Amino acid sequence: MKEQLSWKVGGQQGEGIESTGEIFSIALNRLGYYLYGYRHFSSRIKGGHTNNKIRVSTTQVRAIADDLDILVAFDQETIDVNYKELHNDGVIIADAKFKPEKPEDTEASLYIVPFTELASELGTSLMKNMVAVGATCAVLNLDPEVFKEVVEEIFGRKGETVVEKNMEAIRQGYQVMKTELGDKTGALQLKEADGQKRMFMIGNDAIALGALAGGVRLMAAYPITPASEIMEYLIKKLPMVGGTVIQTEDEIAAATMAIGANYGGIRSFTASAGPGLSLMMEAIGLSGMTEQPLVVVDTQRGGPSTGLPTKQEQSDLMAMIYGTHGEIPKIVLAPSTVQEAFYDTVEAFNLAEEYQCPVIILSDLQLSLGKQTVEPLDYSKVEIRRGKLVKEQDQLEELEPKKYFKRYEVTPDGVSPRVTPGMKNGIHHVTGVEHDETGKPSESPVNRQAQMDKRMRKIEKINFNNPVHIHAPHEEADLLLIGFNSTRGVIEEAMNRLEADGLKVNHAHIRLIHPFPAEELEPLMQKTKKVAVIEHNATGQLASIIKMNVGYGSKIKNMTKYDGTPFLPHEVYSRCKEMN
Repeated sequence: MKEQLSWKVGGQQGEGIESTGEIFSIALNRLGYYLYGYRHFSSRIKGGHTNNKIRVSTTQVRAIADDLDILVAFDQETIDVNYKELHNDGVIIADAKFKPEKPEDTEASLYIVPFTELASELGTSLMKNMVAVGATCAVLNLDPEVFKEVVEEIFGRKGETVVEKNMEAIRQGYQVMKTELGDKTGALQLKEADGQKRMFMIGNDAIALGALAGGVRLMAAYPITPASEIMEYLIKKLPMVGGTVIQTEDEIAAATMAIGANYGGIRSFTASAGPGLSLMMEAIGLSGMTEQPLVVVDTQRGGPSTGLPTKQEQSDLMAMIYGTHGEIPKIVLAPSTVQEAFYDTVEAFNLAEEYQCPVIILSDLQLSLGKQTVEPLDYSKVEIRRGKLVKEQDQLEELEPKKYFKRYEVTPDGVSPRVTPGMKNGIHHVTGVEHDETGKPSESPVNRQAQMDKRMRKIEKINFNNPVHIHAPHEEADLLLIGFNSTRGVIEEAMNRLEADGLKVNHAHIRLIHPFPAEELEPLMQKTKKVAVIEHNATGQLASIIKMNVGYGSKIKNMTKYDGTPFLPHEVYSRCKEMN
């Protein structure tokens, strides 16, 4: 029996590839297996090759597998594009409809099953994906009935007849494949899982849930890949707590609307991808100058311009730190797991109000859309902190009548008291031009320097728990691996392989990108021979930021990938071996 395996289904976009993977993975998640899934899909609504690769394990996994055990093919292109990932003892299960051919340079076994024909006999060819799921069950020696609960949830609203037909499609796929396999039935059977109930979700769902738990009541956004799922989730959930989602005419309106709502005392945010963030930059600057809280989610994708909208990249790093004109205080967070995406989103709203500045939650496509098993979330960790928001009117009673409230008062920590509109004695001016303590426009050099110093003083020391995830078993190391966002899983696996080869390896994953946690990283860099910075961009942006803030440039080696596909564990391992 196997501790883990990798399964992939592929075909043309619009053929039900996503639902096939969804049904397969949800059922196995409920059996207690850990899963990690990643979808390759085209930037169009229908057509073009798409596949969904899912890793199933009895232990926690956070990366795509190097290779492949089972390939389910709905067309020949799926075989031609993906067969080289298969083990020699791997299995191809293909639909008889397209007369599949096995490439000569693979020892994997090809089994032809009439997906479409069996589904059509049951009433509709659309159920061919269910036949494919049943065929997979035979390879895994998995009882088809484990899918009954999932099928009922997905198709129950269409009636019992539809549910039963889909289950019959799974059963028939199982029986046909079992006959084809003969004594090889269950050749890739998994060890039994622990049966524990865990969540199974994408990073975008975790971000949306974190916003909800963090007290958000308004999301203003414009749809864009790969951020749209955040909006779609909250469209359903926010009305349940008296909130709403507004689809704006563009990203400029989304950001300014969120600023306005926050000014009114309502926790609000927006989410987009690189092109949308480019449009928001002036508004982000407005948030910095007016010291209004603003949370923005950037789900990075391939750029520039429209670029690769559905592919992995991490090239917005510099833009998120330095993209606005002028200089403003700004916080940039970078969660590395789905769990962190939830907790960091909650914290982002606290930080935005405590420091009265824009907070950017930096994600990437692999984290945002990759679906993975998540341990139960601890809601007792959720707290709402609103900083220096004056809530009681009597706190302002000491002000003289008609005297303006010092909204931008120069304070030792740089954070000024904040009021919501309409509070008695809280009147002040709000403008995007430089201003004095009451908000009145001012071009005085003395005032300018005082206000600039005040604003920048706010982020000299950010109170953010665990800004660098550190796994450092060695006091002195041969190699330090550094990454951010979704590369954590592949780095952890590569580290284990390198350690098995006798190398002393430490790992640091950056979770607070700006202001940069140099104090936490410097001791690790000092006591290592070489540093490999693993990131999905062409210019080594994280490596450059480390050099600027920490130094040790002579030790740093860039490990970049920017072809639109995620790092695989063996790639990081092999390239690290070349460095030593």
